[in-house]
Amino acid sequence: MKFLDEDEELNPIVSAVNLVDVFLVIIAALLIALAQNPLNVFSSDDVTVVKNAGKPNMEVIVKKGKEIKQYKSTGNIGSGEGMRAGVAYKMADGSFVYVPEGDEAQAQSDAKQVEK
Repeated sequence: MKFLDEDEELNPIVSAVNLVDVFLVIIAALLIALAQNPLNVFSSDDVTVVKNAGKPNMEVIVKKGKEIKQYKSTGNIGSGEGMRAGVAYKMADGSFVYVPEGDEAQAQSDAKQVEK
C-alpha cells in the first residue's frame, strides 16, 4: 500500500486527472455553443442570416428546414439579370394597373383589360 502513502504533489497522475477535467469542461462548452448556433443542421427552424450588411461583400445565408443556401453580393447596386417588362401604377382605389412596354395600342388595350 505504498501508493496510499505517497504525497499528492509527487504523483504525476493527479495533474493528468486535472487536465482531463479541464478538457471535459471545454468540450461541454463547445457542444453548448454548437447547439445554440442558429444555423445548426439538427434544428428545423427557418433562419436568415445577413453577414456584412450594406457592404460590397455582403452575404445572405438562408436556412429552410435542413437546406442551407448562401447568396453573395456582387457589390453592384441595382444590377441583375433580366429586362424591364413594363410599368405598374397604383390607382386611387388601391388597385394596380400593369402597362407592358412595347406597342402603344397593345399596351393601352392590355391596361384597359387589367383595369376591368
